[in-house]
Amino acid sequence: MKSRLIAAIAAAGAVALAVPTANSALATPSATSVQAAPDISLTNVKAHLTQLQTIANNNGGNRAHGRPGFKASADYVKAKLDAAGYTTALQQFTYNGATGWNVIADWPGGDPNQILMTGAHLDSVSAGPGINDNGSGTAAVLETALAVARENYKPEKHLRFAWWGAEELGLIGSNYYVQNLPSTERSKVKGYLNFDMVGSPNPGYFVYDGDNSDGTGSGPGPAGSAEIEKVIEGYFAGINVPTRGTDFDGRSDYGPFIRAGIPAGGTFTGAEGRMTTAQQQLWGGTAGVAFDRCYHQSCDTSSNINDTALDRNSDAIAHSVWTLAGGGTQQNDYSLSLDPASGSAQAGQSVTSSVKTQITSGSAQSVSLSATSTPSGPTASFSPSTIQSGGSSTMTVNVPSGTAAGTYTIKVTGDGASVDRTANYTLTVGGTPGDVVFDDGLETDKGWQANPSGTDTATNGAFQRGAPQRTTYGTTVTQLAAAGGTTDLVTGASAGASAGDYDLDGGVSTIQSPEIALPSGTLSLSFQYYLAHLNNATSADYLRVRVVGPNGSSVVLNQAGAATTRTASWQSATYDLTPYAGQSVRIVVDAADAGTASLIEAAVDNVKITKS
Repeated sequence: MKSRLIAAIAAAGAVALAVPTANSALATPSATSVQAAPDISLTNVKAHLTQLQTIANNNGGNRAHGRPGFKASADYVKAKLDAAGYTTALQQFTYNGATGWNVIADWPGGDPNQILMTGAHLDSVSAGPGINDNGSGTAAVLETALAVARENYKPEKHLRFAWWGAEELGLIGSNYYVQNLPSTERSKVKGYLNFDMVGSPNPGYFVYDGDNSDGTGSGPGPAGSAEIEKVIEGYFAGINVPTRGTDFDGRSDYGPFIRAGIPAGGTFTGAEGRMTTAQQQLWGGTAGVAFDRCYHQSCDTSSNINDTALDRNSDAIAHSVWTLAGGGTQQNDYSLSLDPASGSAQAGQSVTSSVKTQITSGSAQSVSLSATSTPSGPTASFSPSTIQSGGSSTMTVNVPSGTAAGTYTIKVTGDGASVDRTANYTLTVGGTPGDVVFDDGLETDKGWQANPSGTDTATNGAFQRGAPQRTTYGTTVTQLAAAGGTTDLVTGASAGASAGDYDLDGGVSTIQSPEIALPSGTLSLSFQYYLAHLNNATSADYLRVRVVGPNGSSVVLNQAGAATTRTASWQSATYDLTPYAGQSVRIVVDAADAGTASLIEAAVDNVKITKS
């Protein structure tokens, strides 16, 4: 993705491209003609990234325009497509005295007057290999194109794929393509999908705002862009990943297409911008840190990729191509998820989870629910046991007396009339006295939820499960590394340029554990914590830990602030949970900067409940 400065220059120089065309709005094929897209193999996508990294390593460390690494990248992509049966071409252009190329690949068949294009820029900046920017988009689009060939897909629309040169210098390759496309041919292109940076290491999930529903920036895309946006948003909704809009700001290769009146859309996982606390609560990750800290730098290597984001976006690309191109036979489809996806219980107890389904394509279908446990022992029942896709059911997991302590995977299967879907529930079973009922060192996500009631008032530095960075104010340590491992519950994990950048400000912040089923017997809660502040704190500031059960709650810890400096220091606390035996509880942690504007930091780690 090109820099904001080059984006502005490119936009200013592209006015001549803003020509009216006869291009009609993109029509989404009817549900009866849509074939479900295949799963795009993350392993295959990453294999392409490995090749691009090797190409950069062998050619001066980059794949930039005019450098041998770019031509080698273009040759690699073209060879893969040639072998798969595409009609390919290297479109040559010259910029800044150097030769560049666009790789253009057409899949045989489909209506030649209804062309769906999908593209990504192939070049890097000269500073590094450009594996996220934009090896990620290059590899994901390439593997989607190869999946078209493997599936022998016969779409209604004609499919054309493109890998652009010299994007980083101002969309040079894509501008050249659109400018040199005759008007009659340009009018046949009914939509363009663009994928630039789809594996950022601290990822967001952004979809180009085709309908301008966000009401910011450049306004809506050409007619048909809204339909593209809806298709992509629908895919992410089907896998329970929230999305947010991103403006058509001219920073990538959709620019020449929308200026020519061609509908466009795509996804983006973020560049140099920093993730906000609100975005962190949506997607995880680290607030206050760039989506891609290696943007346009030498460290944008194969280690600068978030596999989950790359996998999700690769599948979103395929879903978009298959949905918008049409063809094949109908595939009614749905997603299946569990909320929560994990829980704990003792032998003789039970836990519940909501089984949720959502239609992702076609029409509703009957879905029969069943479950198996690995290893065997726990059993599951559903109420109701058969639902229509789009509906939900309650799963009750029963743990028979005598079930051994340990971790069990409950595989829930939705047996649909057209397709089957599965989801896994992780069950932790406690055992005899002395066993651990709940143990969370915060290194993996076990379901802690920030601002669970939606009533928090903090304006900065909210609680998150994150990797804290040591922070000091003069000689006072205000934030420590995790007590164990690398992750804890902390108010604003990032250090920032100064100690006050990500401390807790403006009110209360809360974070809550998943539901914990307690056995009968003598129970003890233990955890580590600290509250740190400067001498501008007051007694209205605090760190508090509570146990919340079905019939009331108890304050386990209430550490108040004071008008003295308190340096961060890990402390230990224990609490008798026996009064809650046999109940399901949650651990609630909250902190407040409730007095004057104070510098407040707090953290909790190593939360454990044991039976004795």
